[in-house]
Order: sequence, then C-alpha cells, then structure tokens
Amino acid sequence: MEKFRAMLDLHLKHHRALGYGLVTLLTAGGERLFSAVVFQCPCTATWNLPYGLVFLLVPALALFLLGYVLSARTWRLLTGCCAPGARPRCGSGLRRVWVCAELSAAAALPPLTWVAVALLGGAFYECAASGSASLARYLCSGRDPDCAAQLPLVPCGKAKASDMQELLQELRAQSQVVGWILIAVVIVFLVIFTSVSRCLSPVSFLQLKFWKIYLEQEQKILESQATEHATELAKENVKCFFECSHPKEYNTPSSKDWQQISSLYTFNPKNQYYSILHQYVNRKEKSHSIKSSEGDTVIPALGFVDSSGIINSPDL
Repeated sequence: MEKFRAMLDLHLKHHRALGYGLVTLLTAGGERLFSAVVFQCPCTATWNLPYGLVFLLVPALALFLLGYVLSARTWRLLTGCCAPGARPRCGSGLRRVWVCAELSAAAALPPLTWVAVALLGGAFYECAASGSASLARYLCSGRDPDCAAQLPLVPCGKAKASDMQELLQELRAQSQVVGWILIAVVIVFLVIFTSVSRCLSPVSFLQLKFWKIYLEQEQKILESQATEHATELAKENVKCFFECSHPKEYNTPSSKDWQQISSLYTFNPKNQYYSILHQYVNRKEKSHSIKSSEGDTVIPALGFVDSSGIINSPDL
C-alpha cells in the first residue's frame, strides 16, 4: 500500500513530464511498428518519393493536430469565440497569437519525435530520396550510367549494379545525420525556451510551485462542487417532473459568470491572482465584469494557468 501511495504521489507531482514521456515512447513505438509491418516501398521512380514523404510527414501532421485537440487550453481559447459579441472575452489578437504559439510548441513534440525516430530508422527517407531526380543526379555523379535508373530499386535490394549497396548506406547515413540534427535542435530549443520563460517569470521558484499546487486543488474542488451542484439540480428537476410541482430556487452561475471564468488568464503585478476564477471572485463590485487593465500581460512561464479547468481534456 505504501509503494502504491508513493507511486501515486510521484505521478501527481510529475504528471506533465510523465505524460510527455509516455507520448514520446508511444510515438516512437508506433513509428517502429509502421516501419516494420505497414511500410513497403514500391521501388518505382514514380511512387518512391510521394510514398516515402507520406509515411514521414502525414502521421506527423496528424499527431500535431491531435496535440491541439487534446489540449484543454485550445478549447478554452476557441469555445464561444465565434458567437456574437464574443470578441472582448476572447482577448486581443496579439494575445490569441501568443497563446496559439505556445499551443503549437507543445503540440509539436509528438510529430517531431515521429520524424526524428523515422529518420534514425532510415526506411522512409531511403524510399523517398531514391525517387528524387535531383538527389539522383547528386548521388550518381561519377558512377555507372545506369545508376539513376537503378536507384529506385535500391531500398528493395533489387538493383543490379555492384555499387548500389554503397548508395543505400549513404542514404541511410544521410537520414540518420538529419535525424540527430533534428533531435539536437529540438533539445536546444526546449532548453532555451524553458530558460527564457523561467527568467521572465514574475514570481519566485517556490511561489511558482505553490501556484501549481493551488491550481490543482482549485480544479479538484471546482469539479467536486460542480458535480454536487449539478446532481442536486438534476434530482430536483426530475422530482418536480414526476410530482408535477414547482422546483425550489437554486443559485446557479449565469452564462455571463461562466464566460468570465472561461476567459484567458493575464498576470497583473498589482493584483497577483492565481487563476481567472480567483480574479473573478475578488473583483471589487459584483456587477462588474473582468476587464483588461493596465499592467495585464501574458507571460510564457504562467501558461499552465489556462490549462486548468473542470476537466483536463475536452469531450469530443
């Protein structure tokens, strides 16, 4: 029991890092499965290039879009923004662009993992490169005159020329070099982005940890209270339906209230609120809405605030 509790605590403390690690492992495993079972290079000059590029890039695009779909922050940004009069609560154009950039950076990890693992394996690149006429001119320079015609057959091992195996090794080397360069670039970018965002943090390291704890607790309590309130309201309505009676009054937040607490979070050093809900309940007058004021800024290090809500991911 103690071991299980320790594992649970570890998951709660590092759930984001563990989630990214699991996604990376699943993506790498999926690529290896596709490469070994599904992928079969056609070995023709017409189809090698499009076939290889489709396997290399289309799954990456699908993973990129899936990263958007599974992010709660995406739906916080989009839900209701096309309704009449919704522009004020959806934030300014610059604010939306910045949030979209952060979402894109987070969603890019699985597709980059797919492309990097595929390049290290080499099968997709070998197939695509062997069907490229421009690359064939470079690879076949100074070789057998039939090299360009034989090159599409190299991935299948059907080439008749004796030096075709060397071309296959060269293609694999190119693929792996590009793969390692991509991995290095991604790691350098992540280190730089994380370092810069932490340097721009308006709060200290320990306060940032406290902030994340507060958001976790707020989310749990909000979900619990919402479930309890919705259950009581549903019971009352069903009871009144069968008894043909009038329901007793329940104080439920209005649509305007829900819109206020669903808007994007901005940090203001004058009032350090830990969430949009915290800001809403502490507004000076109950009749006033949350409006942008001088000093409001969107800070990369605080992007996790918008990820909290009643649920972690959208129901589709």
